[in-house]
This record gives sequence, C-alpha cells and structure tokens, in this order.
Amino acid sequence: MVDERRTGYRYADLHVGMAFRSPGRTITDADLVGFAGLTGDYSELHTSEVYAKNSQFGRRVAHGLLGLAYAHGLMWARTGELRETAVAFLGINEWKFLGPIFVGDTIFVNYKISELRDSKSRPTQAIAVFDVSVVDQNDRIGPAGQQGAAAFKNPARSHLGVGLSRQEGIEACRR
Repeated sequence: MVDERRTGYRYADLHVGMAFRSPGRTITDADLVGFAGLTGDYSELHTSEVYAKNSQFGRRVAHGLLGLAYAHGLMWARTGELRETAVAFLGINEWKFLGPIFVGDTIFVNYKISELRDSKSRPTQAIAVFDVSVVDQNDRIGPAGQQGAAAFKNPARSHLGVGLSRQEGIEACRR
C-alpha cells in the first residue's frame, strides 16, 4: 500500500519566481569549532577572540563554507519542500561572500526559483536553479549565489519502495 500523504512541493507545483524562506538557525561557538575540526581550517579569524577583535570584523567570523553548508541544509533538508521530488544537488554558480556571519547571528535563507526546465539527459527529471541569499536576523546579506538541483517530475517514482518494484528502483537510479 502506498502512503498518499503529501510532504512538500511536487514538480507541477513549481514555477519560476516561486520564493521561499527557511526557518532560522543561530550560529554558535560549537558550530565554528566543529567546522574547523571537520575541515582543518583553524584560521585565527574563526578560532581566536584576540586575533578577531583586532581584525576588520572586530570579532570572530564563521567560515564562509560553513554558511554555504548551512544554507543548503536550511533550504531543503530542514523545510522538506522538495522531499518528494529532489534527486540531487547539481552545483553552485556565482557564489559570493558578500557579508560576514558572526557567532550569535541567526541566519535564514531566502531562495527563489530562477530557472525550471526539463532535463536533457533524463526525461523523468527536471532541473531547478535557485537564486539564494543567506541573511541574518537584521536581513543583512551574507553569502549569496545560485544552486541547482535535479527533481523527479513524478513523485511516485522519486523514492525506492514507493510505487516501484525493487528492479524498477535499481533501474531508475541508473538513469
């Protein structure tokens, strides 16, 4: 039996100009320390209050890629907006670090569909391009750019075990 509950937007619901805002997430000291440990980027701008106090920012700044990573998580994983259709993250275009993210900032992601088209190589999928900006609690823009994603056109075919036999699921993943 297939569960017919709907969670998120389907391809037919999406259109160019459709805009979203993620829930917020407050950046903590643990985020910077954890990201430094994960990446090996222990730059003093991120890890030393004394050094950062004397920098142009006057305090510690979150890693630029931490902002990008959190933006991605806040956009889809946290909202579930493309839960039934998302296939893959395809890439980033024109990503700029326009302003800093500080410890204590609560960040949100504003994103809007700027392009939506059929996939040329996979007829069951579409490509969505999003204009993305990370903003703080005062709507100051930090990182911004474009992210692309592949989406299934038919949500019933988007998850293994939902509307597909095991073999159909394996074949769908190969396409």
